[in-house]
Amino acid sequence: MKPMQIAPLFLTTLLGACANMGADVDPVLDGAPTAQFQSDLSACRSLARSQSQLDQETMAAAAIGAGIGGLLGKADENGDALGGAVVGAATGAAAGASEASDTRKDIVLNCLRGRGHAVVN
Repeated sequence: MKPMQIAPLFLTTLLGACANMGADVDPVLDGAPTAQFQSDLSACRSLARSQSQLDQETMAAAAIGAGIGGLLGKADENGDALGGAVVGAATGAAAGASEASDTRKDIVLNCLRGRGHAVVN
């Protein structure tokens, strides 16, 4: 398979695998969970998963990474613009996915705090 065909497939797989990362956090509570905790945790996780703009931001990071990687690859005398674009896209997607995961985790934790649960982490 050609690199141009592999790159979009790889990025799609990476983004799909990262779509729920962070939302599945198991929060640490200061004290015993209330009877309502599991229901609230489920609702807060659903809220975090529903934030599709985080996936769009990850795709934008991948596109920017591809552009920068392609330019750097082309600028190098022995460089390969396509190879640089693929590596840049993967790097950008990984960074974007990591940020989206952190944001989803924060959404879950803040949602639980907002519902009155003593969440430490």
